[in-house]
This record gives sequence, structure tokens and C-alpha cells, in this order.
Amino acid sequence: MDANDDHDSDRDDRDVLSELLAGNERHVDELPSAYFSSVKTGQHPDVVSVCCSDSRVPQERMWGVDDPGTVFTPSNIGNQVWDDDDGTRIVDGGVLYPIHHAGTDAAAVVGHTGCGAVTAAYRVATGDEPPGPRGVDKWVDMLVPVVEEGLESGLVDADADDEMVINQLVEYNVDRQASFLRASDDVPDAVDVYGFVYDFQGVYGNEDGRAYLVNVNGETDPDAIAELLPDGYETTVHSLLY
Repeated sequence: MDANDDHDSDRDDRDVLSELLAGNERHVDELPSAYFSSVKTGQHPDVVSVCCSDSRVPQERMWGVDDPGTVFTPSNIGNQVWDDDDGTRIVDGGVLYPIHHAGTDAAAVVGHTGCGAVTAAYRVATGDEPPGPRGVDKWVDMLVPVVEEGLESGLVDADADDEMVINQLVEYNVDRQASFLRASDDVPDAVDVYGFVYDFQGVYGNEDGRAYLVNVNGETDPDAIAELLPDGYETTVHSLLY
């Protein structure tokens, strides 16, 4: 790297910082005067929505949310609801906190098409090395058994092209995460658990940004799920597995 490269890097860093500051300035200017009045001293979000850490997945905007305090939005690599605690798999605190301390009684697990985390886990499961660094590998490693189970389940078409296999595994992972929540003693039975796949690649349909409903409290059959919904939302239900 020469001196010009250093200069260009510094300029790019300043540009990013300027954009962040300018964006926050617009945010402040656009907020109504009483925007935070109802949540300044506490929060009672309706749902905890566990999304994948991906810049293409707008965690609140996908739900059309404008008001603060409506959606609790933990995210991590692969929209995983669990973490490892000395070899024991437990529900992640970012999911449990709103359920136990903020009155939240619904959880949504949101995967997305073309997921890099599931892709990495699939590569590892089929013989590749983890992508690195270790902070990434930890989360990929926790997905590898899910991918292996999916490939052996009969629900994933292992003979399909890699793109389809990965997207089927995305949905399979959503189901596994939802099942883990429902089975955990730390999640009250009264908490509803929904599974979605956010599609911006035209995999499930032709509506970019649609969160397709694939799991409702353990029910994964699309026809059965559709019967649970209000009229007009039947087309939001789709599955690559059933």
C-alpha cells in the first residue's frame, strides 16, 4: 500500500462518517416532537423479531413499523435463537429479555433468501473450511448440524442446484429455530412463535420484500397455515419444503 492508498482510505472513512452524521441529522429533523414520549421510561414491544445480520434485511421496515417500542430486533449470523453456554445450547438473551422483562408475547424468526450464513454452513457440511474469523465461525459452526440434519431429512432436495438447496435450508433452519423456542422451558407456552423467510430474490414469489410465512406455532403445512390467517393473506404463505 502506498501513500496514495492511505490517503484514499482516509477519505473514504471520512465519507462514511459524513454520511452517517448527515443521515442522523435527517432522522432528527424528521422525527415528530413527541416521537419517544410513550417509550422514554420503558418498552413493551409486541414482538421480538430475530433476523439474520444482513444489510439487505430491514428489520423494522419489513413490518411497516414507524413507532418506536413496537419490535424488539436482535440479530445475529443465521437468525439463530440460541447460543452456546459451556456446551449447553440455551435461548439467546436477546430473545428472552423482551419476553421476560418487557411483556412481549410473540416471537418471529426471520430467515432470508440467499443467506450467507446458511451458505457457509452448507459449504462446511460438504467439506469446505469455515470462512473465518473465529467470531464468524462460532455462529456458522452452530448451523452446521442444522444443515446436515436438513440434508438428511428428505425435505431438502439434495439433487437440486446449490441455490435451491441453500434456500430450502434457509427455510429448514427457520423451522428448527422456531422449534427450539417452542420446546424451551424458558419460553412460556403462551408465546406465539412464527417463522418467516424474507425474499428479495424472487425465490418464493414475485414480490420483493415479502416476508413469507412458513411456520405458525409449529404448523408448517402451507394449506393449514393459510386457514389460520385473515382473508386476503393467503398468498403470503409459501414453502420450499412442503
